[in-house]
Amino acid sequence: MSALRKYGTCFFEQYAQISLSALLGSEFDCLVNRDRPDLQSPDGCSIGIEVTRAMEESRKAEEQLLKDVAGITPGSAEEDDLDRIVESGYAYGLKEGKYIGVKELSYWSMALPLRRILESKVSKAGNGLYGHFRKMGLFVFSRENLREMEAEGAMNYVISLQKYLDIRYNRLYLADVNDLFVCNLDDGLMPSSRLVRYPITREQRREFYLEAVRRQLH
Repeated sequence: MSALRKYGTCFFEQYAQISLSALLGSEFDCLVNRDRPDLQSPDGCSIGIEVTRAMEESRKAEEQLLKDVAGITPGSAEEDDLDRIVESGYAYGLKEGKYIGVKELSYWSMALPLRRILESKVSKAGNGLYGHFRKMGLFVFSRENLREMEAEGAMNYVISLQKYLDIRYNRLYLADVNDLFVCNLDDGLMPSSRLVRYPITREQRREFYLEAVRRQLH
């Protein structure tokens, strides 16, 4: 087991699978946790999705991250939310992303800024690190709220990075607490039809969180 997995990557991989299934449909229901890539269809060849994270690279972001550890950040969180955060060690999705659980801290502390993580993951996919799948996806969690223009910029950057690669991602999923941006990277599409934004409600965030936590405890 890699060092990163100690920091709760499975929580995020499962959160990604839960949100994809709920927002995009049954195609993602049966994805399982594996390695390289993190989520795969049971047959090991239909769907493969690598899950990673990105955050702003700045001293301010780093300081805020350290202040956001569960139970330290001041606020008016509901008692049951705080209890769940402290008990599970995970907080993603609760209270509009204002908290970080203690098990998440190292996960986010080691995150790269979005542009650098896209470069790294596209290069690794192109080199065959994640194998060959009929549909390949890259799912990126963001600690920052993303605007549509930022998601579009990230999408166009990935398209340019993998333009001449034999192994490419078909989809880019950009997730912050409030939205999932789904970017279609396939050739021959009009720019206006490539990106779809799926808002995530407070109720959905809570459901995704509780199910991801439940899976950690079983």
